[in-house]
Amino acid sequence: MKHVLYEVTERIRERSIPTRKAYLQRIDQMLQRPRGDARMGCANVAHAFAAMPPSDKLRIYEEKKPHIGIVTAYNDMLSAHQPYQNYPDLIKDEAWKQGATAQVAGGVPAMCDGITQGEPGMELSLFSRDTIAMSTAIALSHDVFDAALLLGVCDKIVPGLLIGALQFGHLPCVFVPAGPMSTGLDNTSKSKVREKYAQGIVGRDVLQASESAAYHGPGTCTFYGTANSNQMLLEAMGLHVPGAAFVHPHNDMREMLTRESVRTVLANVNAAQLVPIGKLVDERVIVNAIVALLATGGSTNHCIHWVAIARAAGILIDWSDFSDLSDATPLLARVYPNGAADVNQFQKAGGAGFVIRELIAGGYMHADVATVAGNGLSDYCKLPTQVEDALVWVDLPAQSPDVSIVRTHNAPFSESGGLRLLTGNLGRAVIKSSAVPEESQIIEAPAIVFDSQEELLSAFKRGELERDFIAVVRFQGPRANGMPELHKLTPPLSVLQNKGFKVAIVTDGRMSGASGKVPAAIHLTPEALADGAIGKIQSGDMLRLNAVIGTLNVLIDEDEWHERPQAHLTEAQRFNNSHGMGRELFGGMRKSVHSAEEGAVTWL
Repeated sequence: MKHVLYEVTERIRERSIPTRKAYLQRIDQMLQRPRGDARMGCANVAHAFAAMPPSDKLRIYEEKKPHIGIVTAYNDMLSAHQPYQNYPDLIKDEAWKQGATAQVAGGVPAMCDGITQGEPGMELSLFSRDTIAMSTAIALSHDVFDAALLLGVCDKIVPGLLIGALQFGHLPCVFVPAGPMSTGLDNTSKSKVREKYAQGIVGRDVLQASESAAYHGPGTCTFYGTANSNQMLLEAMGLHVPGAAFVHPHNDMREMLTRESVRTVLANVNAAQLVPIGKLVDERVIVNAIVALLATGGSTNHCIHWVAIARAAGILIDWSDFSDLSDATPLLARVYPNGAADVNQFQKAGGAGFVIRELIAGGYMHADVATVAGNGLSDYCKLPTQVEDALVWVDLPAQSPDVSIVRTHNAPFSESGGLRLLTGNLGRAVIKSSAVPEESQIIEAPAIVFDSQEELLSAFKRGELERDFIAVVRFQGPRANGMPELHKLTPPLSVLQNKGFKVAIVTDGRMSGASGKVPAAIHLTPEALADGAIGKIQSGDMLRLNAVIGTLNVLIDEDEWHERPQAHLTEAQRFNNSHGMGRELFGGMRKSVHSAEEGAVTWL
């Protein structure tokens, strides 16, 4: 095992002793209780199973067979979740074949950042994660289940489901993915059209045709954003049926893998030594997830989400842990925006299994962890394959089938994971440096300050940004407006970079790594609304962003900086950030939310 892996894991364990101990004690107390139908009042039990067929009631009441709760993020608006429509019936059918029963315990909301980007609805996006966690808790709070299957894929949905499930840490749980959509217009071509549209070279009709060719069918978007990073991390945590992440929704194997998830969760219920999700997700598993994120150049959103997930299991992590692991983790995959390939090409080249195998072989992961498959993380180093009517898992090739997409641990794309913590007199931020060209790793330029992404876009359209500068986009943190993704800033900043200008962005908002080749210091903490230093920057101040050594500073006399007044939102800006599109209902979350480095949690 690599020294850094052990060192970071051990300090997380020591830091988490009080909270983890209390969490595990609660699980043990729950495990000592009788089953729901024996523990609860007769009226409670009758209500729970009133609509079930008599044969199912017989299995529950008399035969005491396992009962599975299904929590689903199905809706038919989002391509990634549309395939879930018929999963409950399939799951119930397989449960019956295995001598068990299943019910849909509840549904959770699922929203898409791709639809809401640049719109007011995006300001509900981050908070939807904790709403999903609460919805999961409500579903499982009926407390008659022996296990749970969690159906969800995308950005905030998987973290929300996992946070919610960890509140029921006494239950065996398996996550059930739906897979990516087939390859459409490649991501590089799509980005070029966006840049041309930003410059006025092509019209809306061309842009619409391009976007529709890229996003064209059921399944997750094919770039390696937060949704597909979710699936990679669940594989690395051992919470999927091995290899289930990136099989297309319409592939025959998808139904087979979904049925296998039923058999897998029931095997956990019936195991002599039950390992519920709260005990499975320990410090080593959290570290494995972070390593998988870093080795694949995954979404920076998980610097927020996995802090929250760990906290839900009584485990305390911070961005220093991410950064130290990044320094010691090799980059083994290049998938857009960290490369040219999409997730279907990644899967064809070996996918999650190839990466996990190589990380274990190089000593970069804890292999001896509990998983839902039951035999340690080695189960996740193979590829599921259909042989006649059966699923079998086969070994992957020893060498990469395509070295432009995946590599072995001894021949990586780089020796580090490409995620770096930035510190300095502006606070703490993260940068996804793996896609940033070498000549852009260090940017020193005057600041241009914006209080919204709309202000920056307007300045670009007016031709005011044709120069070297660092865009400072503030009042985008969790407390200010829910920390929206700032996706729409990527095309204009890329256009300016392509023209030869030195550009970067510093923000207390999110960009999910979608900044690509443009240096982006994101999640800056403390945020402007919490009196963070970003609120003191004025246009013209010289800033230096150094992704090589990990620093972010304003170059100004210390005394002058100390005396510099803090900017504040106007009443009109505050009103605009809190009204319309349902934002009124999330006022309590904006007031209670913790910082980005604390996971932006609203429930502590």
